[in-house]
Amino acid sequence: MLQLENVTVRFGGFLAADQASFFLHTGDWLMLAGPNGAGKSTVVRAIAQDVPYTGKITLDGQDLSAMRPSALARQIGVLSQQHQVSYAYTVHQIVSLGRYAHEKGFLSHRDSEGKEKIDQALELTGLTHLKNASMLTLSGGEAQRAFLAQVFAQDPRILILDEPANHLDLKYQQHIFGLIREWLSRGGRAVLSVVHDLSLARRYGTRAALMHEGRVTACGGIEEVFTPENLNAVYGMDVHAWMRGLLEGWTP
Repeated sequence: MLQLENVTVRFGGFLAADQASFFLHTGDWLMLAGPNGAGKSTVVRAIAQDVPYTGKITLDGQDLSAMRPSALARQIGVLSQQHQVSYAYTVHQIVSLGRYAHEKGFLSHRDSEGKEKIDQALELTGLTHLKNASMLTLSGGEAQRAFLAQVFAQDPRILILDEPANHLDLKYQQHIFGLIREWLSRGGRAVLSVVHDLSLARRYGTRAALMHEGRVTACGGIEEVFTPENLNAVYGMDVHAWMRGLLEGWTP
């Protein structure tokens, strides 16, 4: 489905991603993990064609760099960490922007499925009652759900999510990850998530890739990748002992 081959990104003299390679198959929920500065978000930006890179990124064998932006947007939806809303757009207006790639022709607004997809996205993310609210009045968690709804309305084959639970309280972390799992189960789809919470990664991921200093150091099944040896090497600490200690705090 999606394949990265030796993707390298430089910002001046800084090597942000160094020959990163992995694949995403239909049905995968690949968790991209690693410490801050490992290159995870840079790889996401390369897939979204937001930064120049060397190497190759293909979708079903087609080079992403050769695809028109509208065609790419119909295949891949990206939820980034950074969102800036400077005007009092409503939630409905923000979610509706997800349908832009589906409009037919120059200056056309024909999108026969648009209303249904937008309404479904609002309902899935629990924002129907806020659809007429200004984005400027939302909490951080509500705004994050609005941008996730925008990506759902886009109706892509692949979701690329950079910290999808960022700013969300526990209830909506569970809600959002459950929605993504439900979306993935409908067939012909795949998800790539940048995550810091390894517990969420283990609970929901089917595969994982670990990054460190711009390189992919391990990629495969969750249990195969999240071994004590791999995690200790990347994070520089005994991750398993830390996680067990946290769990013990909840044991009666």
